[in-house]
Amino acid sequence: MGAGRWMQITILLAPITQLPTPNIGMRFNQPQTLKTIAELTGAKMIGDENFQVLGTNEIHMVKPGEIVFVNHPKYYDKALNSPATIILIDKEVDCPEGKALLVSDDPFRDFNKINTHFTRIYNFTEELHDIEVGEGTKIHSSAVIGNEVKIGKNCLIFPKVVIGDRTVIGDNVIIQANTVLGGDAFYYRKLNGNYDRLISVGNVVIENNVEIGNGCTIDRGVTDSTIIGEGSVLDNQIQIGHDTIIGKRCLIASQTGIAGCCVIEDEVTIWGQVGMASGVRVESGTVLLAKCGVNRNLKKGTYFGSIAEEFREYLRKEVKIKNLK
Repeated sequence: MGAGRWMQITILLAPITQLPTPNIGMRFNQPQTLKTIAELTGAKMIGDENFQVLGTNEIHMVKPGEIVFVNHPKYYDKALNSPATIILIDKEVDCPEGKALLVSDDPFRDFNKINTHFTRIYNFTEELHDIEVGEGTKIHSSAVIGNEVKIGKNCLIFPKVVIGDRTVIGDNVIIQANTVLGGDAFYYRKLNGNYDRLISVGNVVIENNVEIGNGCTIDRGVTDSTIIGEGSVLDNQIQIGHDTIIGKRCLIASQTGIAGCCVIEDEVTIWGQVGMASGVRVESGTVLLAKCGVNRNLKKGTYFGSIAEEFREYLRKEVKIKNLK
């Protein structure tokens, strides 16, 4: 097993029996204070300097004790009224009761600064360590494995798979050739005519009994976990965006593209070349027929069309159009 001289694997005598609780955000190893974060970023603090700070997170997942950033007036109210108790913001505004502000000239930059200060980014450039592999797991010698990766028992990792830092893989998982777990999120802003990346410090969690085909790419979360739920099966050449959650026993066919921050509930079937916009939720038991375009939340049903519509309704429309001829 290995990827050159960097590879160092510890074989566990006991399997990984419990995956970590997902969606805990970019939690610090120990609580920080508002003053500590203000000194790190140079931001102006509004609130008690000893105000406790537990971590960071994005707006759609943020929880009490965490920092969220906002850099556009359109989203001020959403950030200020979110569960976040520390708001990293680009303008001094009234601070909601029980919360604190960090006023910065560039919240995007300072969010990156906080995250990379508390989470080390290796990108396969340094000697790796803390890799755990469960009993009975087989990994091809051409696979590349990052830092602090955990792989459960009886897994099968095919040639040229890349597993990024902090990825957690459960038991009885199959990952076929050329798949990449834990690439950077596709999350940018335009700055001075160029694109500036929001740095990803989250991870990927693959639960038990998952099968992932050839050439798939599953991006790690920006500050949280991208999750593939227990028993789900992915075909070849599928893209899963950052912080997306795929439920249990989902079936996803080839060339599907799912953007970041989506929630696909349990036992959803997605056929080939489906495209899904960021932040949508698809209810359990739904079937998305080939080439569906999903741009909104969907209740349980069967859908078809470039802008997904209920399949029976689509067929009724087709009959009416035919009858007009």
